[in-house]
Amino acid sequence: MIGFVIKLVVVLVVGVLTYNYFFGDEAEKAQSSKVFGQMKDVAVSVGELARSEKEKFDAGKYDAALEKLGEAYKTARDGAQHLDAGIVKRLGELEKRKTELREEVDRIDQAERAAAGKTDDAAAEERRERRLALDRDLEKLLNDSNALLEQARGK
Repeated sequence: MIGFVIKLVVVLVVGVLTYNYFFGDEAEKAQSSKVFGQMKDVAVSVGELARSEKEKFDAGKYDAALEKLGEAYKTARDGAQHLDAGIVKRLGELEKRKTELREEVDRIDQAERAAAGKTDDAAAEERRERRLALDRDLEKLLNDSNALLEQARGK
């Protein structure tokens, strides 16, 4: 329901801007032209961000982070006799999520290789968005891991 309302609002705003661009007075035309220019700038910025993230992804940005996570989990597990059961359980959950992220990164890699040479902008954009989401998930996972390790050291 909320998604429908948001889509409806977007369509209405684009409709009003388009109407004003072609049929409005000079001030409305100038305002619509300015908004369309800003939308173009946003689209270009998002494209540059996606290209930058793809380069980082291809350069192994996730590999190093996942390796660090693995080492941190191993260290924490080795000292688990000093930890309470809740921390050990949470550590297991974080390791499982790390494995899921690794598998997702591998699937995106395979899809990227399979799509090389094909020009399906929608699929490429979807993979870019998924990479960005994976980056956010990985960052959250790293923060959770660091917090858990700090908690374990504090006990």
